[in-house]
Amino acid sequence: MPEADVSKKEKQYYADVPQKTEGFFLKGAGNLDWGMKNRLSHIFNPRTGRTVMLAIDHGYFQGPTTGLERIDLNIVPLIPYADALMLTRGILRSVVPPSITKPIVMRCSGGPSILKELSNEELAVDIEDAIRMNVAAITLQVFIGGEYETRSIHNMTKLVDMGMRYGIPTMAVTAVGKDMVRDVKYFRLACRICAELGAQFVKTYYVPEDFDTVTASCPVPIVMAGGKKLPELDALTMAYNAVQEGAAGVDMGRNIFQSDAPQAMMQAVIKVVHENMRPKDALGLYETLKKKKKK
Repeated sequence: MPEADVSKKEKQYYADVPQKTEGFFLKGAGNLDWGMKNRLSHIFNPRTGRTVMLAIDHGYFQGPTTGLERIDLNIVPLIPYADALMLTRGILRSVVPPSITKPIVMRCSGGPSILKELSNEELAVDIEDAIRMNVAAITLQVFIGGEYETRSIHNMTKLVDMGMRYGIPTMAVTAVGKDMVRDVKYFRLACRICAELGAQFVKTYYVPEDFDTVTASCPVPIVMAGGKKLPELDALTMAYNAVQEGAAGVDMGRNIFQSDAPQAMMQAVIKVVHENMRPKDALGLYETLKKKKKK
């Protein structure tokens, strides 16, 4: 059996040295086909190399999440502000207006609900249906360390293969179970495995200590997951720190649509990600826009 990495030599991540990508603005994407690069250019702003994605796919395993009870009323007005939208095909077809031109990152895994073991997922969307809906990327959960770890990894490699066949990038989401430790060592492991096995970009959680080693050791872009609802300043600070430490943007859901002023919060996050606005200044912008909305 292969030995675990037990070298006593200190690891070198060179977090201060950006990875070179010849011929393209996005990390690790220089050798991809034109169509895949084009789709990635819709998701990631070529000017900044970053993205603000709006995640609204929570209902695929936990039903009508708070803030997502009525997608047509609560979410559709937010879509123009986002760089990309992450959701399920059911919501895309039933609620999202086809006139919207924002890139779609489609959830392609599913199976268990919150009542069962979440890592027991399978692929739930055929690649031809993703093509019919003109998606910019396809995505699924990968449960490194979970009960069904191998199945979820095989789901990802199958999705990567299907996406490569038609020039559609795959985003792997590093899922964390209830009993799993969210530390930098785990996320370095999970993100690197996803990239090594072919994902074109990875969504993962932020950790306050050494997050730059997670982004540095992953050869493809990392998008920070928003996670549970936080106070606005905390969420803006987390987003700011993540991009300053190498993340290529954020994919936020609850910290936007569960905010008291979702449109204001979305605009504040955009300033943080694309313009490096400081968290306190972004909070000031949020408060100003929130007051204007009430008038």
